[in-house]
Amino acid sequence: MPTVPFIAIEGPIGIGKTSLAKKLSARFDFHLLKEIVEENPFLGKFYDNIEEWSFQTEMFFLCNRFKQLEDIEQKYLRKNKAVIADYHISKNMIFARRTLPADKFDKYEQIYHILTKDMPVPNIMIYMHASLDTILERIRKRGRDIEQNIKSSYLAQLADDYEAYMNEFEMLHPDIPVIRIDGDKMDFVKHQDDLENIISQVKQQMQYQQAISKH
Repeated sequence: MPTVPFIAIEGPIGIGKTSLAKKLSARFDFHLLKEIVEENPFLGKFYDNIEEWSFQTEMFFLCNRFKQLEDIEQKYLRKNKAVIADYHISKNMIFARRTLPADKFDKYEQIYHILTKDMPVPNIMIYMHASLDTILERIRKRGRDIEQNIKSSYLAQLADDYEAYMNEFEMLHPDIPVIRIDGDKMDFVKHQDDLENIISQVKQQMQYQQAISKH
């Protein structure tokens, strides 16, 4: 049976995940799954005081993303309808490991594994990365008030965490291709050629997976 495309885009805050997801969704006519961010009532407090508000923030994200993926599985993937998401739920562990104290992280990790045990896994990952300067510039340009208090040191740590996580992801999931996009060299919003390059890579991976699934 052919594999229905389920593509997830990942990368640090402000890198352009949602912008790319929208463009790919429009080009391929895939259902767009956008993560809930600004609706999180704890997020502003979190950026002001990470230690105080990390557990509430991470639990809100986990529960909402779980519900979103559950809906996506039932309404789209099981009906053989393709989906592109601007996040992967495993990002929760990247943030939780960075922000939660050890005792709360242990509890969080247990809940995470219970909730995600049977969740659908993307069959293509797009990983967007860039230098801290590029990330800061993109955050500034999009102008979300809630993000203006994010510390540069936190963003730098997060970028390193993502790099380590994606390297580990490729080792643990050799059957899931990872398309890496260098945000310092590619700007798919300004340059159509860059967008077409990414679209070409996605097409190639989808064709390859369809071919594999037929054998």
